[in-house]
Amino acid sequence: MKFLVIRFSSIGDIVLTTPVMRCLKKQLPDAEVHFLTKKSMKAVTEHNPYIDKFFYFDKNLKELKQELKKEQYDYIIDLHKNFRTFSIKLSLRRKSFTYKKESIRKFLLTKFGINMMLKKHITQRSLETIYPLGIKDDHKGLDYFIAEKDVVPIDAIPLTHRFGFVAIVIGGSYFTKKLPIEKLQELCTKIEHPIILIGGGEDVWEAEQIEKVDTIKIYNACGKFNLNQSADLVRKSKLVISHDTGLQYIACAFNKPVLAIWGGTSPKLDVEPYYGNAYIASHPKFTYKNFLVEGLSCQPCSNFGTRSCPKGHFKCMKLQDVGTIQAFTEKVLW
Repeated sequence: MKFLVIRFSSIGDIVLTTPVMRCLKKQLPDAEVHFLTKKSMKAVTEHNPYIDKFFYFDKNLKELKQELKKEQYDYIIDLHKNFRTFSIKLSLRRKSFTYKKESIRKFLLTKFGINMMLKKHITQRSLETIYPLGIKDDHKGLDYFIAEKDVVPIDAIPLTHRFGFVAIVIGGSYFTKKLPIEKLQELCTKIEHPIILIGGGEDVWEAEQIEKVDTIKIYNACGKFNLNQSADLVRKSKLVISHDTGLQYIACAFNKPVLAIWGGTSPKLDVEPYYGNAYIASHPKFTYKNFLVEGLSCQPCSNFGTRSCPKGHFKCMKLQDVGTIQAFTEKVLW
């Protein structure tokens, strides 16, 4: 059987769907799994051994449809569910299984504070999309694969960090997902372990301000490594502190303990850190902890974050208890 799995973006959302590809490939012996995503997301899955062929969308929908038609798929697994995926399914005219979005429930939660979410993780709902095929959850959690060329050599990081470090992912796709610089500076001051700041080129300036707190303890890796190299730094870390961003879920794929910091978004949206049940059973003491300011009627304010605080006060991040985050860091590492 030949399958086309569609998930266009983002980094985190794609990583959260990886059990679908693994379960298809391993539970259906004759399965040929193709994957369609945005070209900008190529690095996220290009080394996944459970995917046999890749297709990339880059403003080429008409040509893409023609390529996909040649494949003569048996089934389409739509894990994105938008107008573009509807157009592709209509063009290919193959039996499809489509991810059930919780758009109305999310709208009620983010706009009116009415929580009617089903409390079922997005990864579980993605897996349910393929249950009609006889697939079962293998409880092995998320996947992320790094090619040898992207493995960061140990001598690429300071000598002071080679025996263990805390990875702090300072980035975020939107302003309301990120701790203010002064909060991150305070957190780094309090943590008594070597720290590597991880982020993209867009995070360099903020990282430079944070690094100034202690240039020996803190190593600024933002903008110095590509996505998969940054993922390898996460894999090498002892603990990951992260905003709601893709590297948080990559950390889960590597079974790293995660301290997840939430601002404009929330674990109530069924997107908290996710691990396989087998790993959780073998690590009953600690896998992850969510940090969010309790009692804010305006939190979460959106599904994905916003460019500014809708209320203007940004309490969801400014009131984060950095001391508690530091205390959990010490508890996990000692």
